[in-house]
Amino acid sequence: MAMKKLINDPYEVTDELVEGFVLAYSDRVKRIGDLNVVARKDAPIEGKVGIVIGGGSGHEPLFLGCIGKGMADTIAHGNIFAAPSPDLALEAARAADGGAGVIFLYNNYTGDRLNFDMAQEMAQDEGIQIDTILIYDDIASAPKGRETERRGTTADLLVIKTAGAVAETMVAFEEVKRVIKKAVDNSRSLGVALTPCTIPATGQPTFEIGDDEMEVGMGLHGEKGVQRMKLMSADETTELMINRIVEDLPFKSGDEIIFLINGYGSTTLMEMFIINRKARAMFKDMGIKVYATEIGNFCTSQEMAGCSLTLMRIDDELKRYYDAPADCPAYVKMGKS
Repeated sequence: MAMKKLINDPYEVTDELVEGFVLAYSDRVKRIGDLNVVARKDAPIEGKVGIVIGGGSGHEPLFLGCIGKGMADTIAHGNIFAAPSPDLALEAARAADGGAGVIFLYNNYTGDRLNFDMAQEMAQDEGIQIDTILIYDDIASAPKGRETERRGTTADLLVIKTAGAVAETMVAFEEVKRVIKKAVDNSRSLGVALTPCTIPATGQPTFEIGDDEMEVGMGLHGEKGVQRMKLMSADETTELMINRIVEDLPFKSGDEIIFLINGYGSTTLMEMFIINRKARAMFKDMGIKVYATEIGNFCTSQEMAGCSLTLMRIDDELKRYYDAPADCPAYVKMGKS
């Protein structure tokens, strides 16, 4: 079947989506020049550690939707499934620099690492205090014991939430880094894909899969997973995913978690609520307490069908930052008194 999307020139998709996004949320965000760099309206904030995120387009509402109070300060936005250039990342760092340092926070992919590393060197040459923290939550992409080689995926929302909240308290650079790293190290995700997605520039699916098949561990850009199998029921799929995630950290009885169910683009809330029903029964049997649940399309892969599950193990400190207020286009949290 031919690709059907409401677009204009497929090579102008990123520019046009950024323009439309900024027009929609101009009360909260601003564009830096005519670049695909977007900042919260009040950035940079003097004395606050700046949080810079970034990555390719095609995962909306990530990353654009995570800019705002209590979340990230700026974003460098690449083309569809492509890393932002070093120049864009440098502009994002400049726009976030309030004199207290800047942290690059992004997913662990080769292209992103190369470009952000170049931008970090250029920023340091300008006198900006800057460092990088990578997100690597996808348990399918490298074995246990080699966690730092894993891809970053849908723990992004929870890690960015933590990063934004701790930076908002105006604590020192090294303390912000410590808390973010804690959030990363306590997060695990696994996804299941049911259908491919298409890239506007080619109109072709990123992979092929049978109507009666599903792939466990498929990457957000169509990277090969760890197991292709016959399509299972919601309960069977949830059981497989939860068991693998819980074993990996390992999560254990008495732990408290934030549980995130993320749709890949065409997954309905109906499906995600059915998955949550089974997952909660499993957590109860395991003695794992769910402190909070997030359900929705937070990190998509165009129109891919399927979902990912993320567990973040939390303590009182991480609870405090999760509960802190946040106000951005894709995520609003009122905060707890």
